[in-house]
Amino acid sequence: MKTLVIAEKPDMGRTIAAVIEPKAKNNRTYLEGDRYIITWAIGHLLGLAEPDAYDDKYKRWNFGDLPILPERFKIVPNPRTKDQLKTIGELSKRCDKVVNACDAGREGQYIFALIQQQLKLTQPVQRLWISDLTAESIAQGFEKLRDGAEFENLTSAARARSEADWLVGMNASRAFTTKHRTLLSVGRVQTPVLALIYDRQKEIENFDSLTYYEIKALFEQGDRRYTGSWQGERLTDKDRAAAIADKVRGKQGRIAEYEVKDTREYPYRLYDLTLLQREANAKYGYSAKKTLDLAQALYEKHKVITYPRTSSNYVTEQNIDGMHKALHMLKSTPYKELAEGGNPGIVNVNNKSVCNPSRVEDHHAILPTLRRPGALGKEEQNIYDLVVRRFLSHFYPPAEYKQHTVLTEVEGETFKTNVKELRSLGWKVCLPGEDNAGKASGRGKKQEDDDEAEELVSEPFAIDRNAPVRCAEAEAKEKATQPPKAYTEGTLLKAMESAGKQLENEELREAMKEAGLGTPATRAATIERLKKVGYITMQGKRITVTQKGRTAIELIRHAGVELLTSPEMTGHWERRLHQISKGEAAREAFMENVKRFTISIIEKVRTQPKADASLFEPGEAEKGKRGRAAGGRKSAAAKDTGGRKAAGDKPAGAARRSAASGPGGLQPLAPCPREGCGGQLIEGRKGYGCTHFKQGCGFVIWKEFAGKQISLPMLNALLEKGQTQLLTFKQPDGEMKARIRLADRSTGKLEVERAASPTV
Repeated sequence: MKTLVIAEKPDMGRTIAAVIEPKAKNNRTYLEGDRYIITWAIGHLLGLAEPDAYDDKYKRWNFGDLPILPERFKIVPNPRTKDQLKTIGELSKRCDKVVNACDAGREGQYIFALIQQQLKLTQPVQRLWISDLTAESIAQGFEKLRDGAEFENLTSAARARSEADWLVGMNASRAFTTKHRTLLSVGRVQTPVLALIYDRQKEIENFDSLTYYEIKALFEQGDRRYTGSWQGERLTDKDRAAAIADKVRGKQGRIAEYEVKDTREYPYRLYDLTLLQREANAKYGYSAKKTLDLAQALYEKHKVITYPRTSSNYVTEQNIDGMHKALHMLKSTPYKELAEGGNPGIVNVNNKSVCNPSRVEDHHAILPTLRRPGALGKEEQNIYDLVVRRFLSHFYPPAEYKQHTVLTEVEGETFKTNVKELRSLGWKVCLPGEDNAGKASGRGKKQEDDDEAEELVSEPFAIDRNAPVRCAEAEAKEKATQPPKAYTEGTLLKAMESAGKQLENEELREAMKEAGLGTPATRAATIERLKKVGYITMQGKRITVTQKGRTAIELIRHAGVELLTSPEMTGHWERRLHQISKGEAAREAFMENVKRFTISIIEKVRTQPKADASLFEPGEAEKGKRGRAAGGRKSAAAKDTGGRKAAGDKPAGAARRSAASGPGGLQPLAPCPREGCGGQLIEGRKGYGCTHFKQGCGFVIWKEFAGKQISLPMLNALLEKGQTQLLTFKQPDGEMKARIRLADRSTGKLEVERAASPTV
């Protein structure tokens, strides 16, 4: 009999087949050779079942039915890909061994585990665990297949993550939605992330700016000119600041102190996914999801970088030889000059800034592979360029500087000067524009205050500590303290990585990685989820909370379930999941805690007063932005932490569709207006109909009426106000202003109501 190989996606399956069965016959949904049959999932073929799979009563959202706590979770096939699942089942009957070749990570493990569970596969399982999809890595991976049993703990962690998200998301979303009569999405990870954004925005709004004065002076010593900042307590008195400037202007002074020391700066850490996303957001404005998609394409499609969904910035001893080979490969690419300037000897097993096996979990840092890049799209090239330049920088020596610190005294007043004199660019030749130490991406260095700002110079700098100086100019400048900066996707990713803690020390940040919000692979999906449900919006690069997002956080906190908004608590959960994956904690104990927490949410929401509907209304600026975007928006899968479709995270807004509460499931948009029905409206291909159509409810609003497309915002208006806003209808004799009105709330019949002509 043959061995069945199950990859995660079709492209991966075909890539693997080209190496292990180059003459395999292509049967569209699988490839078959002499020894192996290679097939694939299409992402998640299965997911956790909706509540009504346990009891029909759950089809209707009813607070009295909560909490929903399945004793054993059911899984259901995704209707759109059930044929592929059936194919895998049929192929498995012809094989006596199975190779799990899904992505080498927690979610890939979960995809395979659900297939194995649903199809009741009893064959021995081996695991392909590789970090890139080059032919060399695939061949080596199949030579060293690992026993599937080694990954049981990882499977347990994946199941625990999925089921915990279901319990919290499903129950909390139903509780808050039914209590407040507005669809509210609540999730184990998305809610604390929203709380981070909310708290930052409140800080900005409540910030009370303080005016102060900074005194800058220009000094001359022979031909040398340099500036200094006055040293003393913060000046808030304008007259006093001006008096100090007048006092020293034109006067002679002396060098009170002059210190020079040599400093070195070493390359920034190799990329993990989060750091790559942060950098791409800062440099190109790419969203976290866009960067992940581009990196995944470079890995899967082009095979020019290693596995991108990694949380490590280091490599192991086994990677050093491959890094040297990749350096050699880059000598025959547009990076030729930089590659030839690199010194292979710098990258070795003793270089702990590169090779640190204790910091490598499932996958090493993102590296270029040995494959030369072909025709990459412009955006793919941008991401590849970041990875290659960061990689090449580690083959160069440190950048060298002379740090000059000068204290100049004039008329009893002291001014400080910091000058950073560049001696050698070193690794910074690989990163254009990275010659300023203040922009230490990946180093976690804090921006200096204005009075500590460094002046970077490339010419030699020196002064005579024994010669006098003259204060040629002095000026008091008005300044104002600045509020915290709004989150961008890049800075939010950094906050998620450390569960909201402001950690600048890299060692501490590294220690917090396993207790962050979500994982590198799922953070982008969480941010996208918050956008889709209408909790956050983008203003350029800045993230702002919508009125609905504000109200959601305030309701959750006022209900007494602050832990649901706590980044620290979610970080503890993530750490526990990490421990489960390593066999250091029990899945059962974790799930019992999640169930207790879920029950406490329901009990606290039960006694909460109902919120006024006006609290969810968008402000004027928000309305304008939504109005422009809503018409053509398709809502995405309801995801909490990505990879898996989170059944409990319901869409925000009374009329918003989500295609994925469970595989193929449709989320309710609003209660059916037909009296006594109790069903929910869902979106179909041609209209918005009631879930109780099998029980005889005929309510439906067709998407096309009187030449107009009924969009989700228009549906909202029809259900809530009984009519749309004024619309323009084209008539044979010109244009007509009218509204579409809901004429019959039992059938969904619509009619056009012409606007009254203005009286003269």
